[in-house]
Amino acid sequence: MEDYYVHPSSYVDQGVKIGIGTRIWHFCHIMPEACIGRECNIGQNVFIASKVVVGNRVKIQNNVSIYQGVILEDDVFLGPSMVFTNVINPRSHIPRLDEYQTTLVRQGATIGANATIVCGVTIGEYAFIGAGAVVTKDVPAYALVYGVPAHIKGWMCQCGTALLFEGDLATCDSCGLGYKKDQNKVTHTGE
Repeated sequence: MEDYYVHPSSYVDQGVKIGIGTRIWHFCHIMPEACIGRECNIGQNVFIASKVVVGNRVKIQNNVSIYQGVILEDDVFLGPSMVFTNVINPRSHIPRLDEYQTTLVRQGATIGANATIVCGVTIGEYAFIGAGAVVTKDVPAYALVYGVPAHIKGWMCQCGTALLFEGDLATCDSCGLGYKKDQNKVTHTGE
């Protein structure tokens, strides 16, 4: 007996690893050698390419394609219809399979609806990418970015609340976690 759910309209190819408690909904396609963690929720019409790594408790909303080269750590949220790329200069008449770039989405990051993530970047821990943003460079941990191209507009707590820094320190108004900022680097203080 399988310890995960796959809707009958979805295709899961041979050689896919799926963790306990994961749910794969309507019209999805999971390619060979993809690895999906525990307790993930994969919405309708999602494509996951070969060799993609999806961590535990990842939520992938409807109409998302995750191409080879993408790595999603634990607790990542992908909003509806957001987009990943995997080649920097695609042409239909030139094969570029050996040019796939790695895109790393670190633990707890959120990517909003219709955002585009250009390949080769790293999205830091608990970063928050606003809806419709176009991310063309690395995003630091806890950063709130949006716009075209995306720029840092603020900082977010692990719980998803905007942080207000007084000098180089902030305490989340919602959960009480403490943070320290040094230029464009924010770290959790453990408080």
